[in-house]
Amino acid sequence: MSHPCQFSVRSSDTRCCYRTGSVPGYTLSLALVAALSGYAGLGHAATANAGSTPVTSKSTLGWAKGRLLVAPRAGLSDQELEKALKSQNARSKGRFKHANIHVIELPAGADEVAVMNELRKSRKFKYVELDMAMAASAIVNDPGFSQSWELTKIQSPAAWDSANGSGVTIAILDSGIDSSHPDLAPNLVPGWNFYDNNSNTAETFGHGTYVAGVAAMVANNSKGGAGVAYGAKIMPVRIASPDGYAYASTMSQALYWAADNGARVANISYGGVPGNSTVQSAAQYMRSKGGYVVAAAGNSGGLENVAANDSILAVSATDQNDARASFSSYGPYVDVAAPGVDIYSVVPGGTYGTFWGTSFSSPIAAATVALMMSANPKLAAADIDKIIKSTATDLGAPGFDQYFGYGRIDAAKAVAAARTYVATDTQAPSIGITSPTGGKVVGIVAVDVNYSDNVGATRAELYVNGNKVVSDDTGPFAFAWDTAAYADGSYTLVAKAYDAAGNVGTSASVAVTIGNDTIAPVIGSLTPANGVTVSPSKQTISASASDNQKVAKISLTIDGKEVSIAYGGSVSYGWNTRKEAKGAHTITVRAWDAAGNTASKAVTVYK
Repeated sequence: MSHPCQFSVRSSDTRCCYRTGSVPGYTLSLALVAALSGYAGLGHAATANAGSTPVTSKSTLGWAKGRLLVAPRAGLSDQELEKALKSQNARSKGRFKHANIHVIELPAGADEVAVMNELRKSRKFKYVELDMAMAASAIVNDPGFSQSWELTKIQSPAAWDSANGSGVTIAILDSGIDSSHPDLAPNLVPGWNFYDNNSNTAETFGHGTYVAGVAAMVANNSKGGAGVAYGAKIMPVRIASPDGYAYASTMSQALYWAADNGARVANISYGGVPGNSTVQSAAQYMRSKGGYVVAAAGNSGGLENVAANDSILAVSATDQNDARASFSSYGPYVDVAAPGVDIYSVVPGGTYGTFWGTSFSSPIAAATVALMMSANPKLAAADIDKIIKSTATDLGAPGFDQYFGYGRIDAAKAVAAARTYVATDTQAPSIGITSPTGGKVVGIVAVDVNYSDNVGATRAELYVNGNKVVSDDTGPFAFAWDTAAYADGSYTLVAKAYDAAGNVGTSASVAVTIGNDTIAPVIGSLTPANGVTVSPSKQTISASASDNQKVAKISLTIDGKEVSIAYGGSVSYGWNTRKEAKGAHTITVRAWDAAGNTASKAVTVYK
């Protein structure tokens, strides 16, 4: 198990063992340098742009004061990032170790929402978002023993005939765990405390212990009840402050760590998680390592306007009658439902109780995933997506709906399907460049792509004239192409997408013209001179031009008719004036550079 840096976020001392990075800032090895910031904007709504986390979600409680989370486009230099941040008097305090996501420190008194919206206008970032504070999605009700109706509802006993979760570790990202509880202790493995940056993962709020018991309470020990995946190991990963709240930045760092330290499943029983871009990026990393992330839908009791995404399984809550629990949030992001009313679990101190909330629907689903992995260790995250949704018991409107997603999970059917599932993927991802679509481009160009795959795209690359210029392995894929290193002229853009099986999809090409040069060529000479009288014989017309970069083309016309073209800085033509009428004739030279800038000069001669 790797050892993270020792840095207490309770202290004003900002020293940490970190890997030095290029300007700006440094690379964080684990915890964020600013995790102690107070809440800002608690209880009030703010307007967020499309494409990032809505800050009006009922499952979030505000955001960290004085900081933002920023993901630069792949290919954006540190110097350009620093320049963009300087426009708002902001600076990077460091980037995550596993992903190019920066923690941005704002000047004192800055309006976090206003700065976020200004930075988004630059088009240099995949996303800019507030570091949201999120609350645990639990409601405690009637501590004491109660029959575990949820295990029968999802057919756990039938699933246990084939798998009990053995060989799988579930990371519980929460408030810590009571390691002395007899129904948890045998299943615990070492974890980490991201609040204090030490190995002390003791319970500080109660919530993490409740959640862990639902997922993997020990069975067959004549104590309490049984977790859905009672044979799985539990990894306590503390992300919460003593009051139970946790930030998106801390959650994402904890996911990276859990993925690197043996966890196959991660459970986050906090509202607002499924729609957070920073946590989504970390979840994609865990999926790339063979893991899977499950989160609570939230307890707002209303519609959450959060877009669906493939990186996190979002779980709403049902009651004993398979009806939506009144407290359960719903929306297009909900993937499946699971029991969340009167759920039996452990209580810190060695006792037991029953609980309500999507906080408990989530570990039921996460533990079901652990059962599936135990039954078939070769399952990829996309395979689990397919199986857990296709085997769920359809509730509500036929097919997918925003209350139950694809239905209430059925552990027995999911495990049965997992046992016989053979994953084969020969389908290449699809990808297309959505911006730019052609025309003239200048400076740093934001290149956007639209991509999809039957399993999941893992990497995207941008090619210019057949040469790879940048690669992005953290979704959402997006590029920043600096055209300053290229001469003005025509170029062809192509994007490629890859999946885990090595299948490659290639976009249609997009033709663009770099036009950074705005200085027109200069006509240097034109012979014959203006006003000259030419004799009826063969006359030589010559002209030259220069440019700050390069003259691409130069031409001659006589009386509006083009008579000669050259590709360079000079041109000449033998003019037989015997065939010309007497009187005035106009000779024009015109020059172009690669950016399309042009200059011309005309003279009038007489025969």
